[in-house]
Amino acid sequence: MRSIKKIKVNEQYRVPPPKSIKEVPKYLKEVVGSFLKRLFYIYKLVWEAKKSMLLAMSFMALVDGVLPVAGAAISAALINTLAGVVTHEITEFSAVYLLLILQGLYLVVRSVITHSETIILRLAGELVSNHIKLKIMNKSKNIDLGCYDLPDFYSKLENANREAGHRPIEIMRSTFTVISRLISMLSFVLILISVSWWAPIFIILLSLPTAIVSFVYRRKTVDYMWFHSKERRQMNYYSSVLVNKDMVKEVKILGISDHLIDKYKSVFSKYFSGIKKLVVSESFWKILTTVVTTAANCLLLIFIAKGVFDGKIEIGDYTLYAGALNSIIAGVATIISTSAIVYEGTLFINNMISYMEQPKSIVPNVSKPEAVERHIAHTIEFKNVSFCYPGTEDFVLKDVSFTIEPGQTVVLVGFNGSGKTTLIKLLIRLYDPTIGEILLDGKDIKSYDVNELYKIFGIIFQDFGKYAMTVAENIALGQIDKGIKEKDIELAAKQADAEMFIKSLPDSYNTPLMRWFEDNGIELSIGQWQKLSIARAFYSDSDILILDEPTASLDPMAEQQIFNQFDELRKDKTSIFVSHRLSSATIADKIIVLENGKVIEIGNHRELIEQNGHYRKMFETQAKRYKEN
Repeated sequence: MRSIKKIKVNEQYRVPPPKSIKEVPKYLKEVVGSFLKRLFYIYKLVWEAKKSMLLAMSFMALVDGVLPVAGAAISAALINTLAGVVTHEITEFSAVYLLLILQGLYLVVRSVITHSETIILRLAGELVSNHIKLKIMNKSKNIDLGCYDLPDFYSKLENANREAGHRPIEIMRSTFTVISRLISMLSFVLILISVSWWAPIFIILLSLPTAIVSFVYRRKTVDYMWFHSKERRQMNYYSSVLVNKDMVKEVKILGISDHLIDKYKSVFSKYFSGIKKLVVSESFWKILTTVVTTAANCLLLIFIAKGVFDGKIEIGDYTLYAGALNSIIAGVATIISTSAIVYEGTLFINNMISYMEQPKSIVPNVSKPEAVERHIAHTIEFKNVSFCYPGTEDFVLKDVSFTIEPGQTVVLVGFNGSGKTTLIKLLIRLYDPTIGEILLDGKDIKSYDVNELYKIFGIIFQDFGKYAMTVAENIALGQIDKGIKEKDIELAAKQADAEMFIKSLPDSYNTPLMRWFEDNGIELSIGQWQKLSIARAFYSDSDILILDEPTASLDPMAEQQIFNQFDELRKDKTSIFVSHRLSSATIADKIIVLENGKVIEIGNHRELIEQNGHYRKMFETQAKRYKEN
């Protein structure tokens, strides 16, 4: 048997830890390389969103790095000048006056820069968030349906959506903060070197334990969030069920609110225990390193004060040197903590990178895809098709073979779980067969352009969509490139037996549906929604009509009326029905009976009745029930 095809889920970008001391340099190189790749990806996102914003943020970072040094130099000069005035070494106030003006200008510039940074970051945040949301939405157009069958993919999607909105701009802000602090710190190092060459080196070396703790725990936090995304999705699910308007009725009647709340609490307790352990452990090590570094910093301040006491340092210069020391200490701390945030953020951004790089497997299998001939009755052939869903090994279709001739009306019959809807999904190429092939007009369906292929199908799924739009827009979705053509929309509604209830609505075809956005939104019954979905099929210019339980929510009279309309619609078209009501099968040219994923009978109504097999038993059982009713 051919091996089962599965969709590969990209793992998070992860560098395996070194197994020996010799592998450490290679490990560090790969870690740094991976980090820079993620960081440049984020810069690229911001550049794509708005180039001017990135340039403005870069300029602000440079100015922000220089300003603290300028401010400290002005303050030191001012104090030294005032000390000269006190000792009568300086008798003119003009020197003090000039320095006060410079300090005032410095404060104004700093205020302007601070407010400008706030404005730029807020605007950049909105632009980048919007850009990323659009990238995710556009990527979703090319995500294979099979990906949604894999829990790992949901983790990836959930993490991407959760982090994409704020992480990139947070990382950008943090990155520029690091750049600013580096500029300031290097300037203060040059100042402090004139007092003691070893002090800056001592401070930096002393900060290494804090840096190690920060980066190690950022990695642990990201790992925990990644491997426990299932618990977060469970918490989101249990909390959303209680406020889901489509489920709230059953939740209340069954009295399961407390049960769902208890399940939420149970998952949260398990999730929180791990987070708590991480936070407590990280805090312990940070407190320990902070105590040590603070004690060492106090000793350095004593060293500078001793220089003033011995007359080696002027009183004004003390503020400069002490400020330089404190700025270096604060700068190192900021660089460590902010770099850890950047590092953590880039690890989280892996979710988005992984999502954006999710490969697409539903593509043409030839370099030049075949053109799909339009507006003809097509031939469809299944040849020894078997299929299992991605991530599973159980075949839901097994060695299925049949042919649908041009213009035929075919009905798929079988109990729930027999494989009818799966067969439809393979035909319209939402999935590819695990084994076998499907031919359209004698050619492998994989050889056609996928988007062009989709256009030939007019399909109504049993789990049809309900869209928070107007009635007219809901119908026009049947062929969106056609636009909203009032006469065609009204004709489609009439053919779907939806005209009467639509005209009874407050704004007829312009009535907004669902109360999500509009106060005057209307909630339709399930039967009315189903008629709108059928109207979408009438509105489309399709070659092959596929109806997957199209009348399940309609009463028998409405169902018969819809089928009468379909008789007109499907003229000269290939039509495929899936229906549990076998009365619809009597009009079919061919009935395909499925059981446990296998085709067990094929023929028209008369032929299958004469065979006295599975179909006849199902048909007579339903007929008997209708007669008794």
